[in-house]
Parts: sequence; C-alpha cells; structure tokens
Amino acid sequence: MFYTFINASAKFSATATASGSDHLVTISAATSGALTAGAYDWRAQASKSGEIYTVASGRATVLPSFSAATLDNRTQARRALEAVESMLEGRASSATHKYEIAGRMLQNYPIPELLMLRDRLRQDVAREDAAAAIAAGRAPRGRIQVRFGP
Repeated sequence: MFYTFINASAKFSATATASGSDHLVTISAATSGALTAGAYDWRAQASKSGEIYTVASGRATVLPSFSAATLDNRTQARRALEAVESMLEGRASSATHKYEIAGRMLQNYPIPELLMLRDRLRQDVAREDAAAAIAAGRAPRGRIQVRFGP
C-alpha cells in the first residue's frame, strides 16, 4: 500500500507496511524535515493485478518544526492582537505600523477603533487559549453555569 500527500506547495509519497491488521506508514526525517507546515490531503492506494484501488483518503496537518532557526507559531489572532497592542503603546516598528487586518492598514485606524479591535482580538485569543487547554485535558477556566428545571 502506498500513500500520497499533496498540498499547494508540495507532494510526496510514503509506503505502508503491514503491521498486524493495520498498516504502518513511516516518513523519513529527511522528507519530513523538508516539508512546509500546513494541511495536506492524502490518499491511500493499494494495487492488485495491475489495478490501483483507493482505499482511504483524508487530511493531515504538518506542524512547524522546532528545529528551524526561527519559528512564529502564533495564531493569526495573537499576531494581530500583538500588532494592535504595539500600535497603541506607540512602539510599532515600520513593518508593524503597516500591518494589515481585514483589508485595512493599522495606520488607518483611529484610536477608538483600535481599542475595540484590541478587545475583540483579546476575546478571540482567550477562546483559542481555552480550546487549547481543553484539548490538553485541562479544565476550562471561568464560570460554568448550570440550570435545572423548567
């Protein structure tokens, strides 16, 4: 059985070997180290008597490598929040000063709009943090309200 992985920037294949009733796919360190982080569509195919059959397909996510020289693993909401906060603090670099959010440049935002945007982005980041905590098996923070009866 062989697997093919593909996205807009890369395509690679891997061979699967039988492991009991399952198949084990191994990707070499050289192959995985060269991959661009992102979502890849995959397809598992088997061949018999010269015919090829697709037996499964799906989507896999390649995470950024921590062995890279630099890594910005922040979400878009966290990057935007930090850019807005640096703008409000008056310490934005020229690159941050021209940060684009929803088609508008940061330099075009009046202070009241920046404050509202900052508050919304803080909520987005808090939701992301809560979802990550739940995914890691930690209890959610905050109040949980329960109502019994009619």
